[in-house]
Amino acid sequence: MPKQQIKTNAMRQLDTAGIAYTPLYYELGDMEFSGEAVCALLGVSADESFKTLCARGERKGIGVFVIPVSGELDLKKAALALGDKGVALVAVKELKNLTGYERGGVSPIGMKKPYPTFFDETAQLFDFIEVSGGVKGCSLKVAPAPLADFLGAAFVPLTVE
Repeated sequence: MPKQQIKTNAMRQLDTAGIAYTPLYYELGDMEFSGEAVCALLGVSADESFKTLCARGERKGIGVFVIPVSGELDLKKAALALGDKGVALVAVKELKNLTGYERGGVSPIGMKKPYPTFFDETAQLFDFIEVSGGVKGCSLKVAPAPLADFLGAAFVPLTVE
């Protein structure tokens, strides 16, 4: 556990919206950052822990895609969800400017601008999922339906079969 538990912008937004969540803090130590490493530290399944990816559509601009750590984003499905011909993942160096978050801490909650957001349909299989709390070292355990409602997000197929 980190020495100091932080309150992130994502948490403040959930508090304001009245959405219950549980902060989960972790320290990577010397481990290289990955979704799998975070799942191992938190003792959660890579199917119920979700990573947030940003992609740019050819015509529609930025879309946010929240998929299981165990999955891989299907770019064709992401484009279909966004209503675009094609999408490409945003370069890591662009993340901070677009979202306000650094790689490893990108949360679907509290981005600089509201982008169209999509959750992989498997999120609905769980009572709770984990998403980034907005910084490395913090995840949030939250019910997927109220979170998606708050974000105006849709549940759609997003991962490679």
